[in-house]
Amino acid sequence: MYGLMIFIVICFLLLWYVTIYNKFQTFIIRINEAEASIDSTLRKRFDLLNKSISIIKANTDIKEEIFEDIVKLRSRKLTNFELDRKLYDGINEFDKIKEEHEDLKKCDSFIKIELNLNESEAEIVASRRYYNDIITDYNKIIRTFPSNIVAKLCGYKQKTYFDGKDMTDDKINDFKL
Repeated sequence: MYGLMIFIVICFLLLWYVTIYNKFQTFIIRINEAEASIDSTLRKRFDLLNKSISIIKANTDIKEEIFEDIVKLRSRKLTNFELDRKLYDGINEFDKIKEEHEDLKKCDSFIKIELNLNESEAEIVASRRYYNDIITDYNKIIRTFPSNIVAKLCGYKQKTYFDGKDMTDDKINDFKL
């Protein structure tokens, strides 16, 4: 009799563990998909800024190097967080050059790059939001009982949001009941 009860309890615990483990695996897959989407969009932005260098130089009297930080990124290995920040700086420089040189606004290839950069901004905002939503849910199950037991057993750690914050940065931990 006791053997049967122990067997049932062990089966129940095993079923519970597998269910929670699979939930983590689903989140990990979704996080990887979101990261791939962000990576693809960032690569697109990087390529657009690189293409714009020759167009800007051909249509303006700029002789000095432009987008120096972007050019240097070719040989560096950066996280998506760092790459996003560098590309944001590059896009600001792009906009500044556009405002300073009216003749660029007449160049079809420059206009096309500008439109594609604007489209990529909408894509990256949507990808960031999706990523951060998944990370919120993932971090919740890591922090809540009883799934935090499986997280500890499997070595799962909290992940940072795309803006670089993590759950410890938020006011969440300051809230007391």
